[in-house]
Amino acid sequence: MKQIIFFILILIVKNSYSQLFRNQKTADAIDKNISVQKISEDELHSTYMIIVKNKVPLHYHKDHSENLVVLEGRALMKIGNDTLKIIPKDQVTIPKGTIHEIIKVIGKIPLKVISVQSPKFDPKDRYFIKKEDQ
Repeated sequence: MKQIIFFILILIVKNSYSQLFRNQKTADAIDKNISVQKISEDELHSTYMIIVKNKVPLHYHKDHSENLVVLEGRALMKIGNDTLKIIPKDQVTIPKGTIHEIIKVIGKIPLKVISVQSPKFDPKDRYFIKKEDQ
């Protein structure tokens, strides 16, 4: 099953990657740290290209899962209780309800990922978690 999901993600990336760079100037900047470009969407999924310069705060999604394919850059990522280093060509599955964050981007190249979320992403389904040490 993971191989099928990975194959589908690669097809999406292959078909959309060149279009992304033509349209990159229209990307929505959430802030100076994160930019998001919608690639496609229907009632079953939302696909985005996300560029992260520094980090993404700890959060979870109650109603949807997320699959990432790393295109460029490297980062430390927390998923549940695990911390891993993600690099280009990695595929990461984040089941719904699982806390996750990009702890930090490693190096000077921003992290660029394709994010496929299912079902269709609703911005209200992002629940941030305040860390105890903040």
